[in-house]
Amino acid sequence: MLELIKAGGWLMLPLIACSVVAMAIVLERAWTLRRARIIPPHLVAQVWHQLKKRQLNPDQLRALREGSPLGRILAVGLMNKHQPREVMMESIEDVGRHEAHSLERFLNTLGTIAVISPLLGLLGTVVGMIEVFNVIGNEGLGKAGALAGGISQALITTAAGLVIAIPTLVAHRYFLRRVETLVVEMEQEALKLVEAVYGLRDSGSSAA
Repeated sequence: MLELIKAGGWLMLPLIACSVVAMAIVLERAWTLRRARIIPPHLVAQVWHQLKKRQLNPDQLRALREGSPLGRILAVGLMNKHQPREVMMESIEDVGRHEAHSLERFLNTLGTIAVISPLLGLLGTVVGMIEVFNVIGNEGLGKAGALAGGISQALITTAAGLVIAIPTLVAHRYFLRRVETLVVEMEQEALKLVEAVYGLRDSGSSAA
């Protein structure tokens, strides 16, 4: 492996850096975008039970807000539960946009690595071929060893760029889709709470 890196020339250094950064982002996003962390199971039901029993105090709201992205969305909705429905929905949508942006953290960097890695490999190909033609121009076609060095550099950097770019692109697409799915599920969970809150208010008004 070390010999391949040496044969690839100096362009292997940015390619290695890209692979390290991409791997770090993939591991971090895989850990962060777990569904149980973003959308804790039965959270809306728990909040609704506390709200119905009038057990939802400021400390519990703060814990809800700090517990998960869905909790932050539900908390801001509950803080506006006495406002008109439109105000409550707007507050939920505003926080939801911020949470969606947070879930997409580092994904632009991952996409950039997927794009530039094959370009770096292509640059290595060009540099290697330039070296080959320089050898041919200076020493003719008789120096097979010198020619092989430039050709191997061209092929190694190209292969390295593709090896990095392909899984990085797959991971980028996967995480984008993952974020879209989680955002839709958070919206659905928040709507359940809105409907429950206004159903409770309507029933309370009718009873009064």
